[in-house]
Amino acid sequence: MNAPPPSSTPPASEPLDPRDRPARLTVGVVGAGRVGPALAASLQLAGHRPIAVSGVSDASRRRAAVLLPDVPLVAPAEVLARAELVLLTVPDDALPGLVEGLAETGAVRPGQLLVHTSGRYGTTVLDPARRAGALPLALHPAMTFTGTSVDVQRLAGCSFGVTAPAELRLAAEALVIEMGGEPEWIEEEARPLYHAALAIGANHLVTLVAQSMELLRAAGVSSPDRMLGPLLGAALDNALRSGDAALTGPVARGDAGTVAAHVAELRKHAPGTVAGYLAMARTTADRALAHGLLKPELAEDLLGVLAEGDNR
Repeated sequence: MNAPPPSSTPPASEPLDPRDRPARLTVGVVGAGRVGPALAASLQLAGHRPIAVSGVSDASRRRAAVLLPDVPLVAPAEVLARAELVLLTVPDDALPGLVEGLAETGAVRPGQLLVHTSGRYGTTVLDPARRAGALPLALHPAMTFTGTSVDVQRLAGCSFGVTAPAELRLAAEALVIEMGGEPEWIEEEARPLYHAALAIGANHLVTLVAQSMELLRAAGVSSPDRMLGPLLGAALDNALRSGDAALTGPVARGDAGTVAAHVAELRKHAPGTVAGYLAMARTTADRALAHGLLKPELAEDLLGVLAEGDNR
């Protein structure tokens, strides 16, 4: 019996490299900041083909070269001319002007998928492009980005705030899933509130942790990061599991004397942190009181200390 001819199809144990699969969409990136190249690289892993990227700064060009090697750097209008799916990954305040400019100059093509990654905006900001025939999507990854290849890995399981016209909802959710993310539908009018919630949780967290590390160094701690890591990890896990029930510390206990000592020390060694400490302590006290963690008879003295701290 003659042996069967060798097959050109790789065995099941050797999956095709995404670059060998037929690309479904050509992808362009306008704004090679920390987000755009990572999302394009994730789409490339799903079989799409990054074809053009725009970037102005040297840092943007370096990011594009690392995450999207061999993808040419061109002007924004040329990105739109080449790509079927365009990622607009520019700062929030720059997005409306960019969209208007692209629409006014005729760069937008009918049937082109135009995706922005701003948390603040839904799809209304893309109206000038929609009137030119573009298909508008708002896909905001709820993650902080480093601008390195680690971001592509972190997208696995990352939630995306998704807003799109009803007829494009399935397409928007499919793109998120292809990037390894989890789509979470956000109504157009809820986008600013959604974004504010994320900023409170993530951006303010970085500020608080950085302040804490500075104060620990001033107190003589040689490795503030090593000291804070387990504490903050446990606090975050407890907060995500239990919400306000996870509150601990002198404010939640109503230890007015301890809080007064904190304020005095901060005023002496780090006066720039006092306002933030007082604001967060007052918010923590309000939440602890509302949830029955802070006894009303202790809250009065505590709030008095915080008011006195404001008046100095």
